[in-house]
Amino acid sequence: MSRGVAITGMGIISSIGNSVEENFNALIQSKPGITVIENIATVHKNVIKVGEIKKTNAQLAAELGLAADNNYSRTAMLGAIAAKQAVNNAGITDINEFNTGLISATSVGGMDMTERFFYDYAESDEHRRYIMSHDAGDVAHKIADQLGLKGLVTTISTACSSAANAIMLGARLIKNGKLDRVIVGGTDALSKFTINGFKTLMILSDTYNTPFDNDRKGLNLGEAAAFLVLESDAVVKQQNKKVLAYLSGYGNANDAYHQTASSENGDGAFLSMEKAFKVSGLTPSDIDYINAHGTATPNNDLSEGRAIIRAFGSNVPEFSSTKPFTGHTLAAAAAIEAVYSVLALQNGVVYPNLNFKTPMEEFDIVPQTELKEKEINHVLSNSFGFGGNCSTLLFSKS
Repeated sequence: MSRGVAITGMGIISSIGNSVEENFNALIQSKPGITVIENIATVHKNVIKVGEIKKTNAQLAAELGLAADNNYSRTAMLGAIAAKQAVNNAGITDINEFNTGLISATSVGGMDMTERFFYDYAESDEHRRYIMSHDAGDVAHKIADQLGLKGLVTTISTACSSAANAIMLGARLIKNGKLDRVIVGGTDALSKFTINGFKTLMILSDTYNTPFDNDRKGLNLGEAAAFLVLESDAVVKQQNKKVLAYLSGYGNANDAYHQTASSENGDGAFLSMEKAFKVSGLTPSDIDYINAHGTATPNNDLSEGRAIIRAFGSNVPEFSSTKPFTGHTLAAAAAIEAVYSVLALQNGVVYPNLNFKTPMEEFDIVPQTELKEKEINHVLSNSFGFGGNCSTLLFSKS
Protein backbone atom coordinates (compact mmCIF):
# COMPACT_ATOMS: atom_id res chain seq x y z
CA MET A 1 0.00 0.00 0.00
CA SER A 2 0.96 3.65 -0.37
CA ARG A 3 1.90 5.21 2.98
CA GLY A 4 0.34 8.45 1.78
CA VAL A 5 0.75 12.01 2.99
CA ALA A 6 1.63 12.77 6.62
CA ILE A 7 -0.84 14.52 8.93
CA THR A 8 1.16 16.45 11.53
CA GLY A 9 -1.39 18.80 13.09
CA MET A 10 -5.13 19.13 13.76
CA GLY A 11 -7.47 21.83 15.04
CA ILE A 12 -11.22 21.89 15.56
CA ILE A 13 -14.11 23.83 17.04
CA SER A 14 -17.61 22.38 17.03
CA SER A 15 -20.75 22.16 19.14
CA ILE A 16 -19.14 19.42 21.25
CA GLY A 17 -15.88 21.19 21.99
CA ASN A 18 -13.48 24.06 21.36
CA SER A 19 -10.41 21.86 20.85
CA VAL A 20 -9.36 18.41 19.65
CA GLU A 21 -9.25 17.13 23.22
CA GLU A 22 -12.72 18.47 24.08
CA ASN A 23 -14.21 16.94 20.94
CA PHE A 24 -12.67 13.55 21.63
CA ASN A 25 -13.87 13.53 25.24
CA ALA A 26 -17.43 14.31 24.12
CA LEU A 27 -17.31 11.49 21.55
CA ILE A 28 -16.13 8.82 23.99
CA GLN A 29 -18.49 10.03 26.73
CA SER A 30 -21.51 10.13 24.37
CA LYS A 31 -22.17 13.81 25.00
CA PRO A 32 -23.87 15.33 21.93
CA GLY A 33 -24.04 19.05 21.19
CA ILE A 34 -27.51 19.18 19.64
CA THR A 35 -29.65 21.96 21.17
CA VAL A 36 -32.19 24.64 20.32
CA ILE A 37 -30.94 27.72 18.47
CA GLU A 38 -29.58 30.56 20.62
CA ASN A 39 -27.41 32.78 18.39
CA ILE A 40 -29.77 33.34 15.45
CA ALA A 41 -33.09 35.20 15.49
CA THR A 42 -35.25 32.86 13.39
CA VAL A 43 -38.87 31.77 13.38
CA HIS A 44 -37.57 28.19 13.50
CA LYS A 45 -35.81 28.80 16.82
CA ASN A 46 -37.94 26.43 18.89
CA VAL A 47 -38.95 24.15 16.01
CA ILE A 48 -35.66 22.55 15.02
CA LYS A 49 -32.51 21.47 16.80
CA VAL A 50 -28.96 22.29 15.68
CA GLY A 51 -25.33 21.71 16.56
CA GLU A 52 -24.54 25.28 17.59
CA ILE A 53 -21.24 26.57 18.99
CA LYS A 54 -22.21 28.47 22.14
CA LYS A 55 -19.87 31.37 21.53
CA THR A 56 -21.09 34.73 20.26
CA ASN A 57 -19.40 36.54 17.40
CA ALA A 58 -18.09 39.07 19.92
CA GLN A 59 -16.44 36.28 21.91
CA LEU A 60 -14.89 34.78 18.78
CA ALA A 61 -13.58 38.20 17.68
CA ALA A 62 -12.06 38.77 21.12
CA GLU A 63 -10.37 35.36 20.97
CA LEU A 64 -8.74 36.37 17.69
CA GLY A 65 -7.89 39.87 18.89
CA LEU A 66 -9.93 41.57 16.16
CA ALA A 67 -10.75 45.27 16.14
CA ALA A 68 -14.33 46.29 16.84
CA ASP A 69 -14.83 47.43 13.24
CA ASN A 70 -13.64 44.13 11.70
CA ASN A 71 -15.58 42.57 8.83
CA TYR A 72 -14.93 38.91 9.66
CA SER A 73 -17.85 36.59 9.13
CA ARG A 74 -18.57 33.95 11.76
CA THR A 75 -17.44 31.36 9.22
CA ALA A 76 -14.04 33.05 8.90
CA MET A 77 -13.59 33.40 12.65
CA LEU A 78 -14.35 29.74 13.31
CA GLY A 79 -11.99 28.75 10.50
CA ALA A 80 -9.18 30.94 11.79
CA ILE A 81 -9.47 29.49 15.31
CA ALA A 82 -9.33 25.89 14.03
CA ALA A 83 -6.50 26.58 11.56
CA LYS A 84 -4.40 28.26 14.26
CA GLN A 85 -4.90 25.24 16.51
CA ALA A 86 -3.75 22.93 13.71
CA VAL A 87 -0.61 24.96 12.99
CA ASN A 88 0.27 25.10 16.69
CA ASN A 89 -0.39 21.37 17.06
CA ALA A 90 2.05 20.74 14.19
CA GLY A 91 4.73 22.72 15.99
CA ILE A 92 5.04 25.22 13.14
CA THR A 93 6.71 28.46 14.20
CA ASP A 94 7.47 29.84 10.72
CA ILE A 95 4.46 29.32 8.47
CA ASN A 96 6.41 30.34 5.35
CA GLU A 97 9.56 28.33 6.04
CA PHE A 98 8.54 25.82 3.37
CA ASN A 99 6.38 26.12 0.27
CA THR A 100 3.09 26.20 2.16
CA GLY A 101 -0.50 26.57 1.00
CA LEU A 102 -3.99 26.84 2.44
CA ILE A 103 -7.03 25.12 0.96
CA SER A 104 -10.20 26.07 2.78
CA ALA A 105 -13.69 24.74 2.13
CA THR A 106 -16.96 26.53 2.81
CA SER A 107 -20.51 26.68 1.51
CA VAL A 108 -21.94 29.49 3.65
CA GLY A 109 -19.01 31.90 3.27
CA GLY A 110 -19.87 35.30 4.75
CA MET A 111 -23.59 34.82 4.34
CA ASP A 112 -24.19 34.64 8.08
CA MET A 113 -23.40 38.37 8.23
CA THR A 114 -24.61 39.68 4.89
CA GLU A 115 -28.05 38.10 5.24
CA ARG A 116 -28.71 40.31 8.26
CA PHE A 117 -28.59 43.43 6.14
CA PHE A 118 -30.26 42.28 2.95
CA TYR A 119 -32.78 45.14 2.83
CA ASP A 120 -30.67 48.04 4.05
CA TYR A 121 -27.15 47.82 2.63
CA ALA A 122 -27.44 51.22 1.03
CA GLU A 123 -28.44 52.87 4.27
CA SER A 124 -25.34 52.26 6.38
CA ASP A 125 -21.56 52.00 6.12
CA GLU A 126 -21.79 49.65 9.11
CA HIS A 127 -23.69 47.20 6.92
CA ARG A 128 -21.74 47.73 3.72
CA ARG A 129 -18.41 46.69 5.25
CA TYR A 130 -19.59 43.07 5.21
CA ILE A 131 -20.18 43.04 1.44
CA MET A 132 -16.46 42.45 0.89
CA SER A 133 -16.53 39.40 3.16
CA HIS A 134 -19.57 37.77 1.56
CA ASP A 135 -17.81 35.52 -0.96
CA ALA A 136 -16.37 32.14 -0.06
CA GLY A 137 -12.84 33.15 -1.04
CA ASP A 138 -12.71 35.91 1.54
CA VAL A 139 -12.94 33.28 4.29
CA ALA A 140 -9.76 31.57 3.07
CA HIS A 141 -7.89 34.87 2.79
CA LYS A 142 -8.95 35.90 6.30
CA ILE A 143 -7.62 32.58 7.63
CA ALA A 144 -4.38 33.03 5.70
CA ASP A 145 -4.01 36.55 7.14
CA GLN A 146 -4.45 35.19 10.65
CA LEU A 147 -1.75 32.59 9.99
CA GLY A 148 0.57 35.04 8.22
CA LEU A 149 0.66 32.67 5.24
CA LYS A 150 2.08 34.10 2.00
CA GLY A 151 1.76 31.06 -0.28
CA LEU A 152 -1.06 29.51 -2.28
CA VAL A 153 -4.53 30.29 -0.93
CA THR A 154 -7.58 28.76 -2.56
CA THR A 155 -11.16 27.76 -1.80
CA ILE A 156 -13.29 24.72 -2.58
CA SER A 157 -17.08 24.71 -2.44
CA THR A 158 -18.70 21.43 -3.46
CA ALA A 159 -21.45 21.41 -0.85
CA CYS A 160 -21.08 18.79 1.88
CA SER A 161 -18.04 17.10 0.33
CA SER A 162 -16.10 20.39 0.23
CA ALA A 163 -13.59 19.73 3.01
CA ALA A 164 -12.89 16.20 1.75
CA ASN A 165 -12.02 17.68 -1.63
CA ALA A 166 -9.84 20.33 0.04
CA ILE A 167 -7.95 17.59 1.88
CA MET A 168 -7.66 15.58 -1.32
CA LEU A 169 -6.34 18.52 -3.34
CA GLY A 170 -3.78 19.29 -0.65
CA ALA A 171 -2.50 15.73 -0.71
CA ARG A 172 -2.23 15.73 -4.50
CA LEU A 173 -0.27 19.01 -4.49
CA ILE A 174 2.21 17.49 -2.04
CA LYS A 175 2.47 14.23 -3.95
CA ASN A 176 3.13 16.11 -7.18
CA GLY A 177 5.82 18.28 -5.59
CA LYS A 178 3.88 21.53 -5.96
CA LEU A 179 3.81 22.21 -2.21
CA ASP A 180 5.75 20.99 0.81
CA ARG A 181 3.06 21.66 3.36
CA VAL A 182 -0.68 22.44 3.15
CA ILE A 183 -3.23 23.48 5.75
CA VAL A 184 -6.48 21.86 4.62
CA GLY A 185 -10.01 21.76 5.99
CA GLY A 186 -13.34 23.52 6.10
CA THR A 187 -15.54 25.92 8.01
CA ASP A 188 -19.23 26.81 8.01
CA ALA A 189 -21.39 28.81 10.38
CA LEU A 190 -25.11 28.44 10.87
CA SER A 191 -27.18 30.97 8.96
CA LYS A 192 -30.81 31.73 8.23
CA PHE A 193 -30.16 30.94 4.58
CA THR A 194 -29.13 27.35 5.23
CA ILE A 195 -31.81 26.82 7.87
CA ASN A 196 -34.53 28.08 5.54
CA GLY A 197 -33.06 26.26 2.56
CA PHE A 198 -32.95 22.86 4.23
CA LYS A 199 -36.38 23.51 5.75
CA THR A 200 -37.71 24.09 2.23
CA LEU A 201 -36.21 20.78 1.14
CA MET A 202 -38.15 19.17 4.02
CA ILE A 203 -35.12 17.25 5.27
CA LEU A 204 -34.71 18.89 8.69
CA SER A 205 -35.71 16.94 11.78
CA ASP A 206 -37.64 18.51 14.64
CA THR A 207 -35.94 16.08 17.00
CA TYR A 208 -32.48 14.51 17.37
CA ASN A 209 -31.15 13.02 14.13
CA THR A 210 -31.07 9.21 13.91
CA PRO A 211 -28.69 7.99 11.18
CA PHE A 212 -29.44 4.60 9.61
CA ASP A 213 -32.61 4.21 11.67
CA ASN A 214 -35.68 2.99 9.83
CA ASP A 215 -37.72 5.83 11.33
CA ARG A 216 -35.21 8.62 10.62
CA LYS A 217 -36.83 11.98 9.96
CA GLY A 218 -34.00 14.13 8.68
CA LEU A 219 -30.87 16.00 9.69
CA ASN A 220 -29.87 18.53 12.31
CA LEU A 221 -27.77 21.35 10.88
CA GLY A 222 -24.57 22.26 12.67
CA GLU A 223 -21.64 24.67 12.53
CA ALA A 224 -17.97 23.85 12.92
CA ALA A 225 -14.47 24.29 11.58
CA ALA A 226 -11.54 21.91 11.39
CA PHE A 227 -8.15 21.97 9.70
CA LEU A 228 -5.32 19.50 9.29
CA VAL A 229 -1.68 20.11 8.44
CA LEU A 230 -0.40 17.88 5.64
CA GLU A 231 3.37 17.65 5.13
CA SER A 232 5.68 15.91 2.70
CA ASP A 233 8.00 13.10 3.74
CA ALA A 234 10.94 15.43 3.15
CA VAL A 235 9.65 18.02 5.65
CA VAL A 236 8.77 15.32 8.19
CA LYS A 237 12.27 13.85 7.91
CA GLN A 238 14.08 17.20 7.93
CA GLN A 239 12.27 18.42 11.04
CA ASN A 240 11.87 15.02 12.70
CA LYS A 241 8.13 15.67 12.92
CA LYS A 242 5.68 13.54 14.84
CA VAL A 243 3.15 12.04 12.41
CA LEU A 244 -0.39 11.73 13.77
CA ALA A 245 -1.59 9.54 10.88
CA TYR A 246 -1.37 9.27 7.12
CA LEU A 247 -3.89 10.22 4.49
CA SER A 248 -3.40 7.00 2.56
CA GLY A 249 -6.16 7.24 -0.03
CA TYR A 250 -8.86 9.44 -1.50
CA GLY A 251 -11.43 9.36 -4.25
CA ASN A 252 -14.07 11.61 -5.78
CA ALA A 253 -16.94 10.76 -8.10
CA ASN A 254 -20.26 12.19 -9.16
CA ASP A 255 -23.34 10.07 -9.66
CA ALA A 256 -25.01 12.92 -11.64
CA TYR A 257 -28.41 11.78 -10.46
CA HIS A 258 -30.19 14.77 -8.93
CA GLN A 259 -29.48 18.29 -7.69
CA THR A 260 -30.12 17.46 -4.03
CA ALA A 261 -30.38 13.66 -3.85
CA SER A 262 -28.02 10.72 -4.18
CA SER A 263 -28.81 7.84 -6.51
CA GLU A 264 -30.74 5.06 -4.81
CA ASN A 265 -27.98 2.54 -5.50
CA GLY A 266 -25.24 4.86 -4.27
CA ASP A 267 -23.35 4.89 -7.57
CA GLY A 268 -21.24 7.95 -6.78
CA ALA A 269 -20.50 6.80 -3.25
CA PHE A 270 -19.46 3.36 -4.47
CA LEU A 271 -17.17 4.85 -7.12
CA SER A 272 -15.52 7.26 -4.66
CA MET A 273 -14.75 4.38 -2.29
CA GLU A 274 -13.36 2.30 -5.17
CA LYS A 275 -11.08 5.15 -6.22
CA ALA A 276 -9.84 5.64 -2.67
CA PHE A 277 -8.92 1.95 -2.43
CA LYS A 278 -7.08 2.18 -5.73
CA VAL A 279 -5.04 5.22 -4.66
CA SER A 280 -4.10 3.64 -1.32
CA GLY A 281 -3.50 0.09 -2.48
CA LEU A 282 -5.76 -1.05 0.35
CA THR A 283 -8.66 -3.46 -0.03
CA PRO A 284 -12.07 -3.37 1.71
CA SER A 285 -10.89 -6.10 4.08
CA ASP A 286 -8.19 -3.74 5.41
CA ILE A 287 -10.72 -1.22 6.75
CA ASP A 288 -11.40 -1.42 10.49
CA TYR A 289 -13.96 1.39 10.83
CA ILE A 290 -16.17 3.46 8.53
CA ASN A 291 -17.02 6.99 9.58
CA ALA A 292 -20.18 7.22 7.51
CA HIS A 293 -21.65 10.38 6.02
CA GLY A 294 -24.88 9.31 7.75
CA THR A 295 -27.01 12.46 7.60
CA ALA A 296 -30.19 10.69 8.82
CA THR A 297 -32.16 11.74 5.75
CA PRO A 298 -34.21 9.00 4.08
CA ASN A 299 -32.31 9.33 0.80
CA ASN A 300 -28.73 9.58 2.07
CA ASP A 301 -28.74 6.66 4.48
CA LEU A 302 -30.38 4.33 1.97
CA SER A 303 -27.97 5.35 -0.78
CA GLU A 304 -24.87 5.19 1.41
CA GLY A 305 -25.88 1.90 3.01
CA ARG A 306 -26.32 0.27 -0.38
CA ALA A 307 -22.99 1.69 -1.57
CA ILE A 308 -21.21 0.31 1.51
CA ILE A 309 -22.70 -3.13 0.88
CA ARG A 310 -21.61 -2.94 -2.76
CA ALA A 311 -18.07 -2.02 -1.71
CA PHE A 312 -17.66 -4.40 1.22
CA GLY A 313 -19.98 -7.28 0.39
CA SER A 314 -20.82 -9.48 3.36
CA ASN A 315 -17.87 -8.20 5.42
CA VAL A 316 -18.93 -4.66 6.34
CA PRO A 317 -16.75 -3.41 9.23
CA GLU A 318 -18.11 -1.44 12.16
CA PHE A 319 -19.54 1.83 10.98
CA SER A 320 -21.19 4.84 12.58
CA SER A 321 -22.16 8.42 11.88
CA THR A 322 -20.93 11.11 14.27
CA LYS A 323 -23.55 13.63 13.10
CA PRO A 324 -25.82 12.92 16.10
CA PHE A 325 -23.03 14.60 18.10
CA THR A 326 -22.38 17.68 15.95
CA GLY A 327 -25.19 17.95 13.46
CA HIS A 328 -24.43 18.17 9.77
CA THR A 329 -21.83 20.91 9.46
CA LEU A 330 -22.02 21.14 5.66
CA ALA A 331 -18.65 22.11 4.12
CA ALA A 332 -16.89 21.51 7.44
CA ALA A 333 -18.28 17.97 7.87
CA ALA A 334 -15.48 16.06 6.15
CA ALA A 335 -12.85 18.07 8.04
CA ILE A 336 -14.25 17.48 11.52
CA GLU A 337 -14.77 13.82 10.64
CA ALA A 338 -11.17 13.62 9.39
CA VAL A 339 -10.09 14.74 12.86
CA TYR A 340 -12.41 12.15 14.40
CA SER A 341 -10.99 9.48 12.08
CA VAL A 342 -7.42 10.25 13.13
CA LEU A 343 -8.46 10.17 16.79
CA ALA A 344 -10.10 6.78 16.20
CA LEU A 345 -6.80 5.49 14.83
CA GLN A 346 -4.75 6.94 17.66
CA ASN A 347 -7.02 5.70 20.44
CA GLY A 348 -8.43 2.48 18.98
CA VAL A 349 -12.10 3.40 19.28
CA VAL A 350 -15.25 3.13 17.20
CA TYR A 351 -17.66 5.94 18.08
CA PRO A 352 -21.29 5.15 18.86
CA ASN A 353 -24.03 5.94 16.35
CA LEU A 354 -26.31 7.74 18.84
CA ASN A 355 -30.12 7.60 18.80
CA PHE A 356 -30.34 4.38 16.75
CA LYS A 357 -33.27 2.07 17.54
CA THR A 358 -34.78 0.33 14.51
CA PRO A 359 -32.81 -1.34 11.68
CA MET A 360 -33.66 -0.22 8.15
CA GLU A 361 -35.99 -2.46 6.18
CA GLU A 362 -33.91 -2.26 2.99
CA PHE A 363 -30.78 -4.06 4.27
CA ASP A 364 -29.48 -5.93 7.30
CA ILE A 365 -26.42 -3.87 8.27
CA VAL A 366 -26.67 -1.81 11.46
CA PRO A 367 -24.32 0.84 12.87
CA GLN A 368 -22.22 0.47 15.99
CA THR A 369 -24.32 1.89 18.83
CA GLU A 370 -21.90 1.60 21.75
CA LEU A 371 -18.36 2.89 22.12
CA LYS A 372 -16.08 0.02 21.12
CA GLU A 373 -12.37 -0.39 21.70
CA LYS A 374 -10.41 -2.33 19.10
CA GLU A 375 -7.20 -2.14 17.11
CA ILE A 376 -7.74 0.24 14.23
CA ASN A 377 -5.19 0.60 11.45
CA HIS A 378 -7.32 2.06 8.66
CA VAL A 379 -10.42 4.27 8.72
CA LEU A 380 -12.64 5.11 5.75
CA SER A 381 -14.55 8.40 5.92
CA ASN A 382 -17.35 9.28 3.50
CA SER A 383 -18.68 12.73 2.60
CA PHE A 384 -21.36 13.34 -0.01
CA GLY A 385 -22.62 16.67 -1.33
CA PHE A 386 -25.53 18.10 -3.25
CA GLY A 387 -25.18 17.74 -6.98
CA GLY A 388 -23.98 14.16 -6.44
CA ASN A 389 -20.42 15.12 -5.48
CA CYS A 390 -19.12 12.13 -3.51
CA SER A 391 -15.75 11.91 -1.76
CA THR A 392 -14.01 9.26 0.31
CA LEU A 393 -10.87 9.64 2.43
CA LEU A 394 -8.75 6.83 3.87
CA PHE A 395 -6.69 7.40 7.01
CA SER A 396 -4.00 5.00 8.19
CA LYS A 397 -2.07 4.64 11.43
CA SER A 398 1.37 6.21 11.45
